[in-house]
Amino acid sequence: MRRCSFLTLDERGDFVIDDEHAIAPLAELGWRVETLSWRQTKQPWSDFDAVIIRSTWDYWNDVPEFLEALAQINRQSRLANALDLVHWNLSKTYLRDLQGKGVSVVPTLWLDGLNDDSPAVCSDRLGADELVVKPVIGANGQDAFRFGRHEDPSRWLTIAARFPGRACMVQPFMDKVTTEGEYSLFYFNGEFSHAILKVPATGEFRSQEERGAEIRAIGPEPGLLASGSRAMAAVSPAPLYGRIDFVRNAAGDFDVMELELIEPSLYLRMDPQAPHRFARAVDAWFSEAP
Repeated sequence: MRRCSFLTLDERGDFVIDDEHAIAPLAELGWRVETLSWRQTKQPWSDFDAVIIRSTWDYWNDVPEFLEALAQINRQSRLANALDLVHWNLSKTYLRDLQGKGVSVVPTLWLDGLNDDSPAVCSDRLGADELVVKPVIGANGQDAFRFGRHEDPSRWLTIAARFPGRACMVQPFMDKVTTEGEYSLFYFNGEFSHAILKVPATGEFRSQEERGAEIRAIGPEPGLLASGSRAMAAVSPAPLYGRIDFVRNAAGDFDVMELELIEPSLYLRMDPQAPHRFARAVDAWFSEAP
């Protein structure tokens, strides 16, 4: 039986992790799965035929250490997703690359930090009275803020204090996020698997389950599925797994909010066949010659 490791974080906390749904389907295909912290050093990674980055949802606090751990794994075993893709996907500037390949993304300004006149300047450039500010490297909605152009300036100063010389991105607040929800499409080995709609909790704009969002399984409409296919086709090399988050824009089309290739929650529990699709994709991926 081949051995596979799912990389996770040290302490689960309030995170909802459903990777275990794939363990039995992988066992049926001859894989024994062990879940290990990406920080562990006791067990050689060479003991595993495959190492898959999964719920490493603390890596953004120690990015250099995380990348070094992945580099060590890559030297000793086979890693997915590929290390080059991890480096590319680590910074949300990958959205510029997608846009350059014709993929529709949420309009974004890229800044090296924030100053007192940033709200007015960004609002003018984006044509939006409400903005969302995020770090270029980050996840789980940490240090993501929604700010209205005419809000109390003192709150902006509080936000700006989180980005001293820190690269950030500013986008228009997309109101469909709260009135309709954020769509996520999941792809395994380049093939569409399943989709969900994430509806933020009342008073919240972030769509993470840990922040109270409602998660619904959906069948994507043709336009959304076509948008997902275009986005995945723009990724090279093709990943083992990927999640694309979309929001409907004012024209009724779909813009990419994020394309997650490092450690996206795959919501395997939302579709009875999703764990089996993932297991088959893993088996096919690691059965090919490196």
